[in-house]
Parts: sequence; C-alpha cells; structure tokens
Amino acid sequence: MKFKLRRELGALGGLAGLVAAATLVMAAGGAQAQSVKLRVADSFPIGHFIPEYATKFWMNEVTKNSNKTIEFEYFPAEQLGKAKDMLTLVQSGVADVTYVSPAYIADKLPLAGVVELPSSYGSSCAGTKAFWSMAKDGGVLAKREFGPLGVRVLFAVMFPPNQIVMSKAKFEGLKSLEGQKIRTSGGAKDQMLRKLKAVPLQMPAPEIYEATSRGTIDGLMIPVASLQAYELDKLSKVATVGENFGAFIVTYTMAEARWQKLTPAQQKVLSDAGEATTARACQMMEADDAKNYEHLRKLGVNLVKLSAEDKQLIQSIGGAVARDWAEQMDRRGKAGTEVLKAFEGASK
Repeated sequence: MKFKLRRELGALGGLAGLVAAATLVMAAGGAQAQSVKLRVADSFPIGHFIPEYATKFWMNEVTKNSNKTIEFEYFPAEQLGKAKDMLTLVQSGVADVTYVSPAYIADKLPLAGVVELPSSYGSSCAGTKAFWSMAKDGGVLAKREFGPLGVRVLFAVMFPPNQIVMSKAKFEGLKSLEGQKIRTSGGAKDQMLRKLKAVPLQMPAPEIYEATSRGTIDGLMIPVASLQAYELDKLSKVATVGENFGAFIVTYTMAEARWQKLTPAQQKVLSDAGEATTARACQMMEADDAKNYEHLRKLGVNLVKLSAEDKQLIQSIGGAVARDWAEQMDRRGKAGTEVLKAFEGASK
C-alpha cells in the first residue's frame, strides 16, 4: 500500500497528490470496515433439520450474495448457551445472531406465543407465512415485542404441528392422556394438556431423551420431525397423525444496534436471504413429513388417527385455550385479541 501511495503522489504532485492519497487511504479503510464476521449461535444438535434446512442455507446465501463481505462463525449445540439464554446472548453482543423461541422465554415474548395455540394453522408453511408477516420489520410483533427488546427477526420457520408421542404402547385415544406426564415446550400447550387432564412438564428438547429413558415423562407433545434429531424415535411406541396440538416457532434474531452498524447493502443481503430461507425451510419440512411417518412405521410405532369425537374435542379445547390466551394478554395490556385475530387472518 505504501508503494502505491508513493507512486500516486509522485504522479500527481503537490496538494492534488495529497488529496488523492488521502482519498485512496479512506477508500481502502472503508472497504476493510465493510467486511464483517458474524457469530451465529443456537442450541440445536449437530444434524438437526433446522440448521440443515435454514441456518446454514441462510449463512451461505448471505456470504455468496455479499461477495464474502459478510462471513460467519457458527456455534451450534449449546456451545454458547442454552435455548433460554439465546436472547440475552444477542442483546449483550456475545453473539451477533441467535436462535430465539418464544416458547422458552414466554415472559419476554408473550404475544409471539400466539403461534403455539392448538389448531391455529394447518401446515408448517401456513403457520410460517402468518408468523413471518407479523414478526418481520414493520409487522405487529416486530413493533410490539421484538423491537422493544432491541432485536429484529432475520428469518423464521414454524415446525410442523405437534403430535402426541407416547413411550407406552397402550393408547386408546385422548382419554389415555389422563394423569400422564407429557413434556411440552410451555405456553398454551400446557393449558391444552391440563384441559385433557394430563400433567404438562416443561423441558428443553435436549433433555427429553434422558427423561424418557428414565420414565420421568410418559410422552411428548412434539412434531414427529424432531424425533430422530434427538434420538427419540427408538423410544416411541405411539404417535398421532395429522393433528395440531399447537406449534413451535424458530426465529433467528440480531440486535438492532448490531444491525445499524451494517451498510444498507449488507442489510439488504441479510433481509433477502431471510425471505428466501423462511420460504424454503417450511417447504422442506413439509416434504419430509411423510418420510418421518414412514420411518416411525418401520420402527413399529403405532400411528394413530384420532376418532371424530376426539377431533371435535381438540377443536373445542383449542378454541377455548385461544380465547383464554387472548383475554389473559388483554388483561395484561398486551393486545392479545388484536394479535390473535391478525394471526388467524394471516394463516388462512
């Protein structure tokens, strides 16, 4: 660089040369300042479908379309913290981008829990599209919850609807849940289980295998897509098919302060990659759903379709849980009815 500057000074001479040299230094420094390396953290185990379908795709898209001015360090599998810690990690700057799920921090993102209400959407992509319209920049959840927390959602994906998965072979419909200890990720799913006379136990996904093996829990409320990732498929005896016992939303967020340090061009690359990732990930999960059930069938898992009576009960309880949730949010001054109506409208 020194040689280049000396050559330019010699050619231009005097004050004009000094100005040109200063311009070259500023340009070089600006180019260096625009190259960034972002730290991405989540709690998903190696090989989980979310990093494979979403996180890694998003990072690759960003790096490619930014001409490698944005690169990443990736910390999966709770290397920087557990799921409940991820919001704090991104707010504090320990990580630049983290996985954040409202299920694990319902006290901080209560309205975002609307996506977890039972029977609230019919497929991963329907739920994802509805949530994304509300959580991305300008959406009602961005304004009411993510923004006030100092973060913005970069991309999101909804898991396929939760099913009931039991580690015991005997299952005779919803009445079999009475008194059974069922793991959930929290939120409205707990309310639904209580109405079914089951005992909900909140537990992060990485802890489920040990709890199931030891008999601490009798079953799970979980999408079948997650069973293999946590090696739960071989512990499963019964799984419902085609139901919606609530949902689980994944978001990856960045602190607003960190976002503002990026150039407009870099921000656009991240946003465009987020749109593409959100659309792609749910489609891939839906395509995998039949394969996941076939895998369980080959393992000898009893795949159960609930009776018409049980289905009607789920709809009735699901509607009651949704109304209760909205009323509770309203009493707390959280605009629950507004958000519920917006989500129901967007997911149709």
